[in-house]
Amino acid sequence: MNRRHDMLIGGEWRPASSRANYDIVDPATEEPIGSAAQAGAEDAAAAIVAANAGFEIWRRTGPWERSAVIRRIGALIGERREEIARLITEEIGKPLDQAHGEVQMTIDLFDWFADEARRIYGQVIEPRGLGSRQHVVFEPVGVVAAFTAWNFPVLLMSRKIAPALAAGCSIICRPAEEAPGAVLAVGRCCVEAGVPAGVVNILTGQPTDITPALLADPSVRKITFTGSVPVGKLLMRQSADTVKRVTMELGGHAPVIVHDDVDIEAVARKSVLAKFRNAGQVCASPTRFYVHESKADRFAELFAERARSMRLGHGLETGVDMGPLATRRRRDAVERMVEEARDSGVKAAAGAARPAHLKRGYFYEPTVFVDVPEDAAVMRDEPFGPIATISRFSSFDDVVRRANGLEYGLSGYVFTGSLARAHETAAALRVGVVGINTFVASNAETPFGGVKQSGFGREGGALGIRDYLDAKFINMELA
Repeated sequence: MNRRHDMLIGGEWRPASSRANYDIVDPATEEPIGSAAQAGAEDAAAAIVAANAGFEIWRRTGPWERSAVIRRIGALIGERREEIARLITEEIGKPLDQAHGEVQMTIDLFDWFADEARRIYGQVIEPRGLGSRQHVVFEPVGVVAAFTAWNFPVLLMSRKIAPALAAGCSIICRPAEEAPGAVLAVGRCCVEAGVPAGVVNILTGQPTDITPALLADPSVRKITFTGSVPVGKLLMRQSADTVKRVTMELGGHAPVIVHDDVDIEAVARKSVLAKFRNAGQVCASPTRFYVHESKADRFAELFAERARSMRLGHGLETGVDMGPLATRRRRDAVERMVEEARDSGVKAAAGAARPAHLKRGYFYEPTVFVDVPEDAAVMRDEPFGPIATISRFSSFDDVVRRANGLEYGLSGYVFTGSLARAHETAAALRVGVVGINTFVASNAETPFGGVKQSGFGREGGALGIRDYLDAKFINMELA
């Protein structure tokens, strides 16, 4: 179906002021499946005006009313889960069951922050003398600009919309240009749930045409970004002139430490499913598998065997395990990384090629490298694709040093049957999220975010609303 998507500005659906559009491409077929408005500086300026007007309304809307509206958004998304999941699959290629999982996580997120809107608690501080009162209140930071990647188009943007609404902020969203349709569908749910005009705005198109205006305007008080480390650094630099609040959820290169006391077949099976979810295009994806030397050969054998057995195809087809990469650029980057690994003498145990039977689409086989040197590019640079590396270790200190050896610090995973070893390894990893005997990195009720160059700030959980609030201290002397 060929759809044309307008933008949401000030509660209205409108084309770009220039009337320009761009094509949205199905990565499994390389064919256009629709078009979206190409916003420019004039549209960004209109969104800023609308967001400031919307903020003045929403900040004065009581928390119980905000809560009810946010919960209605989640309910409407639930009613339209089939439509939204299909849009996700068509736009970025992930299998439909994974798209359904993303939609459910989004519903959970709005449900969680509907409650958080009513839990913005202040603080009373005991004064030094009896003639005064001291307390802290939390107020919405103001207009928020949100930028997200394409790999989880609905979930990533909703991680920003839901807490912003709960805090009383307005928001201007720029979803990834590759996958605007599903985010715009969430925007419709916001409008129909009763969000006042201007509180949620969505601009589509190229970032170079939208972002500079949002970063330069001092009335945009907060930037929240999910994406690559280089782009995150650029946004931080550009936000400095107007001293905006910044939240960064950036890249990762997650280590997985597999100790010698596990069921290696069960861990290998679970690892393959986690690694190649969404074709490995997940910032928290497990990528560097460190397996104890007594189990490494068997783990690599099982992992490669299961990787070779995965079925590739269009995400709308039944029984597909992995879809295409989301863009031609992403596939090209994965191919370059594979070739660099080969040039350094590393042999692939599985994959390392485009699937011969799929002539169209940005497909690439699940790829497994074994015993990769630590200085190889694939061990240093985030693959963000279907590439797994398997290395062996002998001592605890050695594996922790290698796991922590990068400037990434988003997520890490540990597999062990020992409670003491689980705690010891989790404490040693310098990351924001640790999964022990699981690859689940986030839920609506838990904080998600990184350390080091993987960013700062947290999304989800009780901490998720804090970056959308300013603390005000009030010191009152009694007359």
